[in-house]
Amino acid sequence: MQTIKTIDWNAFEAIGQHTEMQPILNFQFLTALKAFFTLLTTDDLDAVDELSLTLVHSPAFQLAAQEMKADPEVAALIQERYLPPAHDLDRLLQCPPDSLGHQYASSLQQKGFDRIDPELPVSSDTTYIEYRWQQTHDIWHIVTGFGTDGIEEIGLQAFYLAQFRLPLAGLLIANALISVTLLSPKEMPQLLKAIEQGWRMGLQAKPLFAQKWEQAWEKPVAQWQAELNLQPFNPVGS
Repeated sequence: MQTIKTIDWNAFEAIGQHTEMQPILNFQFLTALKAFFTLLTTDDLDAVDELSLTLVHSPAFQLAAQEMKADPEVAALIQERYLPPAHDLDRLLQCPPDSLGHQYASSLQQKGFDRIDPELPVSSDTTYIEYRWQQTHDIWHIVTGFGTDGIEEIGLQAFYLAQFRLPLAGLLIANALISVTLLSPKEMPQLLKAIEQGWRMGLQAKPLFAQKWEQAWEKPVAQWQAELNLQPFNPVGS
């Protein structure tokens, strides 16, 4: 059996070794706790954003960035700080119906968005990773087949966690397990199935973070999935 590791408080101390940083770290920790507990009883997107941003400079995120750069393609994208030019939603809607561009634009249109522009200055590896995953989150929904309802969203978070240990993903999965256990226990089998499938899919697929999706909007989603060794989520699968 694997042993359960305790929190490495020395890692937090290494970041906050200067006395003047301690109030900032304490505030970030309390902010993260508040957002986490808010999400136990409600799907509050502002709380998700708040929780996510407090993790950007955490030891967990720094470790994730370090591990991601072990993959040459991911490392190259991070070093380049690749950010695509603004897209034209109307032009994307003219792409073939089975294309990534058309399906992505349709998804944004249904939500009332023109484009996704996270309000986060890109000044480090971790801030770039945070910016880029937020910017492409809806694309990951499309190519993985996970919907945006509560349980399938958590399935996608398991996929993230398998691919690059996104700290937010770990906390959202933990939050969902607590919430379902206490508030809707009948949903537990469905939740566990989504987590299991997302984790397995993430381990099998090539790194999605390395992709420059915006350079091949007209490519069919099925072709993307085949090239990335990605079996889309099946809610009735095992």
